[in-house]
This record gives sequence, structure tokens and C-alpha cells, in this order.
Amino acid sequence: MFERIKAFIRRWDEIRQVDALSDRDLDDIGVTRAQLEDFVRMPRDIDQRVTAMAAIFGVDEATLRADHGQLIDMLHTCGHCKDRGACALVLERGELSRPRDAEFCPNATGFAQMAGQIAA
Repeated sequence: MFERIKAFIRRWDEIRQVDALSDRDLDDIGVTRAQLEDFVRMPRDIDQRVTAMAAIFGVDEATLRADHGQLIDMLHTCGHCKDRGACALVLERGELSRPRDAEFCPNATGFAQMAGQIAA
């Protein structure tokens, strides 16, 4: 219970920090205030999940991060996904997992498109 209270306080502090950012700060980051507040509220492992899932599709981290807007969209999509359990199972298998194992992933099409761009 104490850990949950500490986590809540940390999140509350992070939201206050987002509120304190200027519009210029947000422009420099490349996200809106609402997007940043949304990211603060998401599970902490979203970036690692997206990076790991991209790798299953054959997309390296540099390619994944090349299009900032698309990455933000993918992080947002992942953060609101209802299939975290299935995702965890696929990611747990690591290199044994294949794109067909992740058909449930709402970012699967985007990863497949990125992988196609790599092969092109």
C-alpha cells in the first residue's frame, strides 16, 4: 500500500512539473501539454515495450525513433492498449517471437510498414 501511495505522489509531482512547462518548452520536446500529461499517467514501461515489439518486427531502434511524430503516436497507442497481458507474453519470448505472434498489437501495422521500408 505504501508503494502505491509513493507512486501516486511521484505522478502528482510529475503532473505539476508538466503544468509548469512553458509553451516553448513543450515545442522543444515536440508534444502538446495534453500528450505529456497523458504520458506521465501511462505505465512506466511503454517505451521499452514499443522498442521491444518493434524489434520483433525487425525494426531497429534508430528507425523506430527516426519519425518523432509516428513514435509519439505509437507510444500513445501502446499506453492505452488493452492487451498488455498478451504483449507481455510475446515480449517475454524475446527472439523466439515473430510478427504473427503479435497480430493483436494495435501498432503491428505501423511496425510492419517500418520493416518494409527497411527492406526497400
